[in-house]
Amino acid sequence: MARSVRITRAAVKELLAEARLEPAFECCGLLAGRDGLITTVLSAQNALASPTAFDIAPAELFQLFHRMRRLRLDHLGIYHSHPTGENAPSRRDVASAYYPDAAYFILSPRLDAAQPVRAFSIRDGRAEELQIRIVDVS
Repeated sequence: MARSVRITRAAVKELLAEARLEPAFECCGLLAGRDGLITTVLSAQNALASPTAFDIAPAELFQLFHRMRRLRLDHLGIYHSHPTGENAPSRRDVASAYYPDAAYFILSPRLDAAQPVRAFSIRDGRAEELQIRIVDVS
């Protein structure tokens, strides 16, 4: 059975909305929560402003991690979109996966995408797709 990652329905909706806001460029950010449940989307500016790559500037990354600590949230994931092509990890994504315990969410802004939200575990140069378990919270 595939490993899984848990995320709230609200967070999934927020991710898709962000990916579709400016679909020509990769969006990006961090995902946080508690007890292994992703509840919070911390969007960032793509410092590369590119349709094929993303980078979060070090100062912004520092601010996002500081915000997580202040809110007492755990860093659980990283996300970005692939405006064109499949939303699976590229060679660049695998090479720059610096957080082996994080879930890597890759979004497709396309309305006709079969799986607009996918998640992966990336460690030791290998990507394994994770089953996404969507949780409704009140």
